[in-house]
Amino acid sequence: MIEISLKVDKARVYNEVAQTTGYTGAKMTGEENEDAYDRILTTDEDASQLERFWVETCNTATEKFKPFLLSVSGRDEDSYEVELELSSAFDVNLRDSIESSLFSFFVTSIVSKWFKIANKGESDSAVADAVGMMEDVLRKIYYRKKPKRVEPVD
Repeated sequence: MIEISLKVDKARVYNEVAQTTGYTGAKMTGEENEDAYDRILTTDEDASQLERFWVETCNTATEKFKPFLLSVSGRDEDSYEVELELSSAFDVNLRDSIESSLFSFFVTSIVSKWFKIANKGESDSAVADAVGMMEDVLRKIYYRKKPKRVEPVD
């Protein structure tokens, strides 16, 4: 078995969430969307709501990792950290890619929850994106290297 650790930094996630929500609001045009930027952008005043979304996203990730879970921490801290035990056929070269996809899952999950409040029109597609990101994480975790044939020794 192989053990890997994954970490997602909360401050980086919140920064990306703010950029995504701000960009989304800024790109909405038309008379009906005059207040879109102010309505959609997450601000410091939204911190308690975002914190709840962070905890929910940590819980979702932990649930998905249950078959592999050795330890988890960070739900109420500055980062989400998980240690997984994977098959010895796991390709360790995928670790950084898994961590990157997990980060994207956290951002998209929180944005999708925020959009249910502030941007209902894009909520469903954001939820689908978050689901797809977690599926990407799990595909990489379940991927197995092809076994190498060992030549017999005379």
